[in-house]
Amino acid sequence: MHSSSESIMPLFGKSHKSPVDLVKTLKDNLNILIKQKKTDKASDEVSKCLVSMKEILYGINDKEPHTETVAQLAQELYNSGLLIMLVENLHLIDFEAKKDVGHIFNNILRRQIGTRCPTVEYLCSHQEVIFTLLKGYDTPQVALNCGLMLRECIRHEPLAKMILQSDRFYSFFHYVEMSTFDIASDAFATFKDLLTRHKVLVADFLEKNYDEVFAEYEKLLHSENYVTRRQSLKLLGELLLDRNNFTVMTRYISKPENLKLMMNLLRDKSPNIQFEAFHVFKVFVANPNKTQPISDILLKNQTKLIEFLSNFQKDRTDDEQFNDEKTYLIKQIRDLKKPAS
Repeated sequence: MHSSSESIMPLFGKSHKSPVDLVKTLKDNLNILIKQKKTDKASDEVSKCLVSMKEILYGINDKEPHTETVAQLAQELYNSGLLIMLVENLHLIDFEAKKDVGHIFNNILRRQIGTRCPTVEYLCSHQEVIFTLLKGYDTPQVALNCGLMLRECIRHEPLAKMILQSDRFYSFFHYVEMSTFDIASDAFATFKDLLTRHKVLVADFLEKNYDEVFAEYEKLLHSENYVTRRQSLKLLGELLLDRNNFTVMTRYISKPENLKLMMNLLRDKSPNIQFEAFHVFKVFVANPNKTQPISDILLKNQTKLIEFLSNFQKDRTDDEQFNDEKTYLIKQIRDLKKPAS
């Protein structure tokens, strides 16, 4: 028989434990897992504590979370160092419980007090949490969980800035090429978020690190992997057409080797790659201030390009914008004049 008191909803969820007790129990059992003793019992305890924490943060059924309890839990998570401990030892935690860690992490990351974001402040002074999440892509069983938390971090400019200003940013060029499709796709989603979410920050970053970033980016455009090539081309088109990146675009479209690469990709065997290449190629052609080397290449290939573009992706009949752009480019190329000698 259950006693009737159990049916009354306690303040701290089913566990009846306060945030202080929950954090302590979770930490103790996580330490057991780290030392690999009595694993089953400790594993269950870890999972139970995580469920209770999630209930405190999200509420249960239609009960709203209790603000003071939430504040207390967040404070305990910071003070105890449990956040970094969970992230560093995610691989030791059961499958479902890993997801709970993600829910808990993302919830307290979104938490605001007035205009302050206490967890963002905490992570700014504990940068190892962010870089441990990034390194999570190296470990298949936690890669997707880490990706989810990392993207939530990137929504906050100070945390995105931390990654951009670190050499570890360049590890993305390796992660998006991972042999496991799910992990590579997830890493690309994070990489794209990082380069598109905070426009002014990113424009400044790309200007200052143009050579290093585009040397690496170039390799993605030559990738053996179709998905990587297509996504990278698409993202490149977005970056060049974003007016915050005007300086970067001007620099990119002044280089003859970049134009030659796009002309090659226009002839790729995949129509999707051709289509994404078209969107980068058009920036070279539409630029009213072409450098001489760029004009020379276009002039040298004038007849071929006009003929090629006239027959390019003719099946896209219902894509008005594409057809207008194509007509415009053909006109631009046709109107090119050889410089008076």
